[in-house]
Amino acid sequence: MELHGITKRFPGVVANHDIDITIGKGTVHALVGENGAGKSTLMKILYGMQKPDEGTIAINGEQVSFSNPGDAIERGIGMVHQHFMLADNFTVLENVVLGGEKLYGIGAGARRKIKEISDAYGLGIRPDALVEDLGVADRQRVEILKVLYRGARILILDEPTAVLVPQEVDALFANLRELKAEGLTVIFISHKLGEVLSVADDITVIRRGTTVGTADPATTTTKQLAELMVGSELPSPETRESTVTDVPMLRVKDLALTVTDPDGTVRDVLAGVGFTIHKGEVLGIAGVEGNGQTELIEALIGMRDPDGGVITLDTDDISHSPTRKRREAGIGYIPEDRHRHGVLLDAPLWENRILGHVTEKPNSRGWLLDNKAARTDTERIVREYDVRTPGIEVTAASLSGGNQQKLIVGREMSHAPKLLIAAHPTRGVDVGAQAQIWDQIREARREGLAVLLISADLDELIGLSDTLRVMYRGRLVADADPATITPEELGSAMTGAATGHLESPEDEAR
Repeated sequence: MELHGITKRFPGVVANHDIDITIGKGTVHALVGENGAGKSTLMKILYGMQKPDEGTIAINGEQVSFSNPGDAIERGIGMVHQHFMLADNFTVLENVVLGGEKLYGIGAGARRKIKEISDAYGLGIRPDALVEDLGVADRQRVEILKVLYRGARILILDEPTAVLVPQEVDALFANLRELKAEGLTVIFISHKLGEVLSVADDITVIRRGTTVGTADPATTTTKQLAELMVGSELPSPETRESTVTDVPMLRVKDLALTVTDPDGTVRDVLAGVGFTIHKGEVLGIAGVEGNGQTELIEALIGMRDPDGGVITLDTDDISHSPTRKRREAGIGYIPEDRHRHGVLLDAPLWENRILGHVTEKPNSRGWLLDNKAARTDTERIVREYDVRTPGIEVTAASLSGGNQQKLIVGREMSHAPKLLIAAHPTRGVDVGAQAQIWDQIREARREGLAVLLISADLDELIGLSDTLRVMYRGRLVADADPATITPEELGSAMTGAATGHLESPEDEAR
């Protein structure tokens, strides 16, 4: 595949400018760049979701033009999005066949084809499994199978390791090598530079909407790649000095929550959860997604009413308080899904600055909104948090994911919270934005902020946390010292293979 002179403009923004990329057949080609660099726009052009204003795309030497994703699929291009597009209440077979019924039917022929593809690439997919019963890594394999089922020979993977533990990342890379061995081409978009270097054959770096260079993984270090990407060194989440006090800020005791499934089955999603976070402490919770972390956050912020247990903020029982009261009491919240709970995509940035803090200064004076003060403060957040935007009147939808995240972090840190609930605070952001967000969390921690950190980035969890707990099937099953634990050991506990106090082999030997 060859892209030549690709340019795409939006009102006030040039997302792509004169991009040139050559991708070899049967290779894993990594695309890296900071937030707002134009990677997502470029992939949408490649997949037929948007049309370029200028430039050409050629596949196997033949120039092509796509009006929609169907055109791209016909030419053998498939895309696995960062946010999976599967129907939870359908089986794997039903999800794979959906929209492609004419290919192999919906019965025995489809089942045979799914098994054939699964076996050929070592995907290990069970056609009759319900998607809602699958873990994150298996769901991702279903998405890969979906595009292969439609005949894709070029796969675009957008941030494919964002929610995987180290062992699952290794398994994914083994799958990618199988695909490559069969002559398929993989375009791999990622911010995790170490992973890029380990799996890619070629790397293209995009900065500020244009290609700034290529790198050979065999001779390039993460430091060099980071400098090419953002013009600075790779940041480290490591926190050296302890700021933990003996003053409890959040106490959770015997928290319990049940949910009722559509078929009437009642399930425990939280059972006997208890922990304390002190002023100046970061408590990190590790866990494969779907093990109760989301429900824990929703119970803490007031989106779900717990069935049992006590939540105490400072000295106040907030177990059944409405969300607004909790926000006014000093809870800051960086949500895991920024589109659903973090921003209003169709609203301008200054209105998004007000979101969640309507009754607080500078957004309001008494009972009235203070739009002028909110606008002024939004301009401050844009400056201080380096939110890349042509202005505060543009909609949140016009920002890249990472710049949306920086706006959210700036908003939440602007109200001097007592407790910050940070769910995947750097997911999908580049190394530059990552460093800024980590610095903000460290600085607030030094000033006495208590932080509940939930992240799928184990290096981030280990580097930022003072205390680590592991969540598995709605319970806190293990704890670890961030100073001695490794990502691999933590990943093992996240899959239920270890419980209690986790010690590295070196600790046990001592």
